[in-house]
Amino acid sequence: MSLVALVTGSSRGIGLGAALALAEEGFAVAVHGPADDAELAGALERVRGTGAQAMKVAFDVADLAAHDAALAEVEAALGPLTTLVNNAGVGVLSRGDPLDVSEESWDRCLAVNAKGAFFLTQAFAKRLLARDRGEAYCSVVNVTSANAEAVAEPRAEYAASKAAAAMASKTWAVRLGRENIAVFDVRPGLIETDMTAPVIDQYKARAEAGLTLFPRVGQPEDVGRIIATLAAGRLPYATGQTIHADGGLLVSRF
Repeated sequence: MSLVALVTGSSRGIGLGAALALAEEGFAVAVHGPADDAELAGALERVRGTGAQAMKVAFDVADLAAHDAALAEVEAALGPLTTLVNNAGVGVLSRGDPLDVSEESWDRCLAVNAKGAFFLTQAFAKRLLARDRGEAYCSVVNVTSANAEAVAEPRAEYAASKAAAAMASKTWAVRLGRENIAVFDVRPGLIETDMTAPVIDQYKARAEAGLTLFPRVGQPEDVGRIIATLAAGRLPYATGQTIHADGGLLVSRF
């Protein structure tokens, strides 16, 4: 049985880094974005450029009614899914005081970052459990954030959504462990992406000054390789683990 992965939010950033790394590992890859646009088409071409079998699928992860049709579309094109990477995410509508957080921004973060990922995992798991998977290594890799545990006062609703997603990762690890499906929580720290572009220069300086143990910010390919390592089963007797892709950002020290 071949390895087939859906990577949500893979038209750019960490998701694209993961899609490329998985393709290089021999996976067939479905790249995903919220819209079937030029950015998604460009991501597909980059993944196909590795020589891997790939397709694109567009849907809003917060639209739970779209999940089953999207999974069916991927499987019709690439074969039975073995791997789900829940990477799609949104940031806050505006940074600022938690006293000023809007209900709209709160609901948006929770809908995409936590609720969407939870129910897409549910739909994916039901598909796996309904068929004979043979010896295939099957996994869910959730991309949460260092802010699942480290407070980000100007982005309170984002941090809350990632903390919710982190707990969901543990829940799915418990439920799916007896089905021989591994679940991991990858928590990126300071990664240079479009989402972090407005603040990344100041964090580069802080990383060089010692905020992270490695004196640099991370790149999407760094996180992508971690995700591919997990999805390929190279941590075979592990599940429910949190992997800090943060250059040592959260290591306690004096």
